[in-house]
Amino acid sequence: MSRIQLVLVALAAIGLAAFAGVTPAAARDYPWCAQGGEYDYPGECAYSTYEQCQASVSGRLLFCDRNPRFAYGPDRPPQPPPHRRARAVAPY
Repeated sequence: MSRIQLVLVALAAIGLAAFAGVTPAAARDYPWCAQGGEYDYPGECAYSTYEQCQASVSGRLLFCDRNPRFAYGPDRPPQPPPHRRARAVAPY
């Protein structure tokens, strides 16, 4: 009986060690999203090319658009504010 318990404990330890070594998949933002229908914003963003997205949405009442996290994410340099000329205000 103790031999069976030892084998079960050893198998459980091996299973836990294997499970602990698994790292989560790296999240990646793809540049194209299928939008509309059953998808909330920004949609199903799983397409590397516009053509892949178009093939997926064909016949599904969906459309393809840029992934906002990819297009406007933190990797892009910030845009300078537009130059505005100040108007002179007449004193009262």
